[in-house]
Amino acid sequence: MQINLDFQQRVVIETARQDWIDTRAKGVQRRMLDRDGAESGRATSLVRFAPESYFPGHGHDGGEEFLVLEGTFSDESGDYGPGMYVRNPIGSHHVPHTDGGCVIFVKLWQMDPADQDYVRIDTNLEEGWQPGSVDGLSVRPLHQFGQEQVYLVRWRPGVRVPSHGHPGGEEVLVLEGSLQDELGYYPAGTWLRMPPGSQHAPFSEEGCRLFVKSGHLNGMADA
Repeated sequence: MQINLDFQQRVVIETARQDWIDTRAKGVQRRMLDRDGAESGRATSLVRFAPESYFPGHGHDGGEEFLVLEGTFSDESGDYGPGMYVRNPIGSHHVPHTDGGCVIFVKLWQMDPADQDYVRIDTNLEEGWQPGSVDGLSVRPLHQFGQEQVYLVRWRPGVRVPSHGHPGGEEVLVLEGSLQDELGYYPAGTWLRMPPGSQHAPFSEEGCRLFVKSGHLNGMADA
């Protein structure tokens, strides 16, 4: 199974329009955004756990990062509610489960082997937010390793950012509100992947909150 693995192409997916696909675990479904392999390999997905569901214990040979969007996700290390950002490095192992159900945005097999940090950040807290590149933007850094940067961005209504490039590519998940640029309109739930060397001038008429990952796609276009 190969989905959206041409990293020279711009990808835009309104995830709310996708069907939920059953996984091998009862009560666990996913919406696949990019994927290389059926059950092992690179994957970017939304994953939905029904109440009282779980996924069998497994290791992460390629690492895992996720952001909890709804409900509470649990494993041996704790309980993670909406807004929790978690990184489990290569070699980690857990048994994910939930009591009341949850939805997470998750990325697998996309970590550098040298990046061995466990990360647990509650993005609901005001601590850690910083002024952005233009007035009306605020940024909450989540992780950085090498060229990879992960952060949240809050946009006040009417903010416009001058045209700029993404030499290492960029991924965006619109969490709240809507984002726009010269190429389109992206409501909440939209996932965008912009290739290395792409450029745009984003703005938001109503304001928005974004999960952003940048600088990590260098070399992927040739993979």
